[in-house]
Amino acid sequence: MNVLRAIRTFLGALAIVATMFVCALLIGIAGESDFSERVLRAWCRFVLFVAGARVISKRDAQLDPKRSYVFVSNHTSHIDAPAILSVAPEPMRFIAKDELSRIPMFGWAARRMGHVFIDRKDSHGAAKAIRQRIDRGLSGIALLFFVEGTRATGEELLPFKKGAAITALETGLDSVPIAVAGARDVLKPKGLSVFRPGPVAVVFGKPIPVAGHSLDRRDELVAAQRAGVEAALAEARALVAEARRGEAKPA
Repeated sequence: MNVLRAIRTFLGALAIVATMFVCALLIGIAGESDFSERVLRAWCRFVLFVAGARVISKRDAQLDPKRSYVFVSNHTSHIDAPAILSVAPEPMRFIAKDELSRIPMFGWAARRMGHVFIDRKDSHGAAKAIRQRIDRGLSGIALLFFVEGTRATGEELLPFKKGAAITALETGLDSVPIAVAGARDVLKPKGLSVFRPGPVAVVFGKPIPVAGHSLDRRDELVAAQRAGVEAALAEARALVAEARRGEAKPA
């Protein structure tokens, strides 16, 4: 079984990389457009199919499609981003570490589509890059932050970075917590791993109003974002547990 999983993972990874180059070329040519959005979502769904991730999504509140939001999510696996983007209620542009921009074709295409890469060691430069993205206009496009800053290897949430809260405060955008559960079981967060098919839940929590918060008390908004992600994570874990119980029942 382990050998078969290793072979499946190797072949699947080759297919993911090959299709990534094709999709990146299409997105790079089309730039930030509805066509690129469709291509990105299609590639995300392909990644999930290859990995065997069966996504369950839930929304705790209806979002205004004409508004932009700052989405804040936990981070458990490379599967998180495809899972979120495949079911997101509106177009998203991720705020990602600069190392990802060095992936051939991927970095170029992502920048062409409006995604943002930041150097986590340069807070001033990171703020400037995010501001430049905002100055280009959002118009219903959301910004996605993995607020722990890295993939967590345990069940507990890591400390939240303040960048998402500062962005929400500077732009006046409400925050929407996201929680992903089950992805870590499909693909481990770090090191060599094989695909282990299973359910992945993505829960979009209730918006956190920016009103009533201020930059000089930004930690309060960070705490509210964390509480929102924790609440959504409890729902996501329950959805995964329910899906697994359903799979375990005899036909």
